[in-house]
Order: sequence, then structure tokens, then C-alpha cells
Amino acid sequence: MDKHTKATASEIANLWGTYMNASSTKAILSYFKQKAEDGEIRDLLEKVYGVSTFELENAAQLLTENACPIPKGFSEEDVDVEAPRLYSDTYMLHYTIQLFTLAMTSSANGVSQSSNADIYQFYTESLGNANSMHMQAVTIAQKKGVYVSPPTIPTPENVNFVTKESFMNGWFGDKRPLLAMEIAQLYANMERNTLGAATILGFAQVAKSDEVKSYLLKGNNIAKKHVSTFSDHLAKSNIPTPMGSDSYVTESASISPFSDKLLLFYTIGMISQGIGFYGLSIATNTRRDIAALYARLSGEIALYAEEGTKLMIHNHWLEEPPRMVDRNDLIQNGRE
Repeated sequence: MDKHTKATASEIANLWGTYMNASSTKAILSYFKQKAEDGEIRDLLEKVYGVSTFELENAAQLLTENACPIPKGFSEEDVDVEAPRLYSDTYMLHYTIQLFTLAMTSSANGVSQSSNADIYQFYTESLGNANSMHMQAVTIAQKKGVYVSPPTIPTPENVNFVTKESFMNGWFGDKRPLLAMEIAQLYANMERNTLGAATILGFAQVAKSDEVKSYLLKGNNIAKKHVSTFSDHLAKSNIPTPMGSDSYVTESASISPFSDKLLLFYTIGMISQGIGFYGLSIATNTRRDIAALYARLSGEIALYAEEGTKLMIHNHWLEEPPRMVDRNDLIQNGRE
């Protein structure tokens, strides 16, 4: 593995995405660590802030070494650490768990798509950091009694083989009980949407622009609807589901801790990740009705993400990711 090899398109794309995500996360964490009241959670958030700083600085250095411009991203201009407390400590703890659940996936992806030694090493360290921080956050949540474990199922006594095509039924005929993998995906997607609904609700309370506020309220309603849909499927199989999370959000609505640009960017990012997880769920579900459900919900949130992207463009907030040159424009006009 050659450390002097020019970075590939995959490596540049990953580094650019890492920088943008780390800059937004660092801005949010600079506020969270000021507002956490529980000492143990505040100490954890300080560590998480340090990890985000590591991600930001290293991604910037590697982009520079490969002659790529550093994105503008987000800075102190996008956060007001003196704004009133918007979320509870429990929310911040669950935010951290979900943050590093996603970070483990993105870091593993960064490792698998890297051939440059320095970039490979960076994502290897990032994966280790994400693993460690996730474990610490889960341990604290368990200790404080706020960690909700995924559901359990009876342990099978024998190995069984599928003998009928009705195994894939969903719309017609008898529906078989949910498989463990289907339960896992339904539960994980419900959990992500529950946290997402709380996040967007808080965002909507403090958004300055009426247009942004309206967009966020729509997203909150979509997330709640998806939570209800997944919960219903689990309930039909007598699988208990956790309660909602409106208690995560305080009644603060006077001063926004975040710029509308940051609120939109973060919301669109959550939706984009949700589309990816729904795609994974389609691939791991065998019942036709559940696979079709994920396809329908994916289309719904894809349109919502597109609406948010248009809003970003309208406000001149959307940074263009690295791309291939436009050969036709070069030929016709002598420029990109």
C-alpha cells in the first residue's frame, strides 16, 4: 500500500464527507457539552468533541495533501453556545450512541475503499475511536437505566428448513412470524426515527426562517409516521416497542443555538442515512410486504430530502462535493 499514491475518487469523496460531517457535529457538540448537566455525560461529550476535532483536522490535512480545497463547512458562526438548553441529557446520550453507530459504518466504508496508506490509517483509527466511544456511551446509558435494549425472541430448539414458498407471503395468505433479522431492522429503523423525530422537533422550535421551520415540521411528522408504521409491524408479532421521545426536547424556543443552514444540512444528512438503512432493510427482508414497505418509505423520504436540498440551493448554502470535470464544457468553452 503506497502512501504517495494519488487519492482516488472514493477516497476524496469519503474525506470530503468526513470533513463536512465532522464540522457540523463539532459545532453541535460545542453546544451540547456546555448544556449537559450530568457530569458523566458532560465528560463523555468532551471526549466526543475531541474525536470530532481529530476527524476534522485529519480530513483537512489529507485533502490538502491531495491538492483538494477545504470545504467551508460549519464553524462558530453556526452555533450559539449561550442559547438556552434545547435537549435533555438523555437525548444527548442517545445522540452520542447513534452518532457512533453511524461512524462505525462510515469508517469501515472508508477503510474498505482506501488504498492510500495514510488515508487507510486515518479511517482505521476513526473506526477504533467510534467503537470505543460507542461502547462508553452504551455503558453509561445502561448504568443510568436509559438504554433500551432491542427485543429478544425465544431461542430455537432445532435447525429448520423452509419448505413452502408461502415463506415469502406478505399481502395474501398466512403471514409467517417475523424473522430475527426482520425484527432487528424494524426495531433499529424505529429507534433511529424516534431520535430523528425528537431532533427535528427541537430544530423546528428554534428555526429562524418560516420556510425552514415549515420544512422541519413536515420532517417531524414523517419521522413520527415511520415510527408508528414500524411499531405496528412489531406489535402484530407481539413484540414490545419503546415509548416516544418528546421528553427529549425542552420548551426552549427563544434563541436558536444553531444556524438555519446547519439545521437543514443535518436534517438532510439524517434523511440520506435513513435511505441507506432502508435499502439495507430491503436486502435483508424476505417477506414481500415488508420489503415493499421499505421501498415506499424510501421514496417518501427521498422526495423530502430533495425538497430540503432545493431549499439549501435557494439560500446559497449547498456546497458542491468534488466532481469530475465537464468535458463538453471544456471542449466548447475552454473552462469547467
